[in-house]
Amino acid sequence: EELRSLGLANQRLAINGVFHASDPNDPIAQAIEALGREAMATMPDTLAQLPRDEVPLRAFDTVGLPALRALLGASVRPEPVEGLAGFGQAQAERKASLPAEPLSRMADELAAKGHGLIMVMGKGGVGKTTIAAALAVGLVQRGHSVHLTTTDPAAHVADTLNGSLEGLKVGRIDPKAETEAYIAKIMASKGKDLDEQGRALLLEDLQSPCTEEVAVFHAFSRVVNTARSAFVVLDTAPTGHSLLLMDATGAYHRQMTQQYETKADGSSASGLHIVTPLMRLQDASITHVVIVTLPETTPVTQAAALQDDLRRAHIEPWAWVINKSIAASGTSDPLLRARLEGERTQTQRIADGLAKRTFVLPWLAQPPVGVEALGTLVAVGAKGLS
Repeated sequence: EELRSLGLANQRLAINGVFHASDPNDPIAQAIEALGREAMATMPDTLAQLPRDEVPLRAFDTVGLPALRALLGASVRPEPVEGLAGFGQAQAERKASLPAEPLSRMADELAAKGHGLIMVMGKGGVGKTTIAAALAVGLVQRGHSVHLTTTDPAAHVADTLNGSLEGLKVGRIDPKAETEAYIAKIMASKGKDLDEQGRALLLEDLQSPCTEEVAVFHAFSRVVNTARSAFVVLDTAPTGHSLLLMDATGAYHRQMTQQYETKADGSSASGLHIVTPLMRLQDASITHVVIVTLPETTPVTQAAALQDDLRRAHIEPWAWVINKSIAASGTSDPLLRARLEGERTQTQRIADGLAKRTFVLPWLAQPPVGVEALGTLVAVGAKGLS
């Protein structure tokens, strides 16, 4: 629609990765095909009216020249690309499965800590909200009170839990609402003694983008502080808001440490012990960062870059979660089974040094919506990738 408004009307729709199940008795394959059919059946009219090309799902990862040459031709497996992302043919052919643990074990270990902040991070579309919601439900099932909060406006899974489980509180850090509340607070306090012109100038200053950073930071700080005595599971947004939170936290950390001239032991010249939100994020006894990815080349590379960014802030991720694992699903579909080589390459890449701990969630035939379905994912004894 945006292109058309600019006069670029010569458009064509290419739908990539179209999957057709070959085994009518395989629930995983049938669910994946149904998901694609639904997406194409419900696409907006502006897309449905375009001339269309459909590219079928291939048995190989479409990375490298041989794969790209084979993509639009016959479904022939290309020759392996030696040295791709540091993983050569010998490693790509390794048949050993990933030493990953079920999500239930993660819930067990977190519950044993009694309290803390669990930050679930990752790029958009990898299933952060599902993982965060499942962990929150699992902690409640293990006897803890949990505050599940999100900065993602599209976190519908979390919304379905609100008020559905005793001991679980669901909230949202809404940048717009937080900014409006912050401006109202400042105007009521700092602006109450100003004349009309002064209030107008103050309000103009508060309309700057910096105000949103400060407002969201205040909300984030409240969440971090709550984790000192309870469990807080934070489902972070894939873009923008996460970086905003981290940047604001870092700026506040630098301001506070400079203001109070902290010593090596954390005390200040005035005798105060300064603990900033960034310090709490860096404290592995309080904060556990969980990075979620899919077992594919690009999501794993993006997750590795996110981990590098966190480490530059001296925040060490606690574990990775591989979501939607075909290998762990038990599918018998020939095409999906053929794709397992690419998944093994990525899962082995994670195991060979990216993650200190790795947990796995299989590709599920039914989306886990609601307390009961999410609770099943983290139930004691739930299976992972063997």
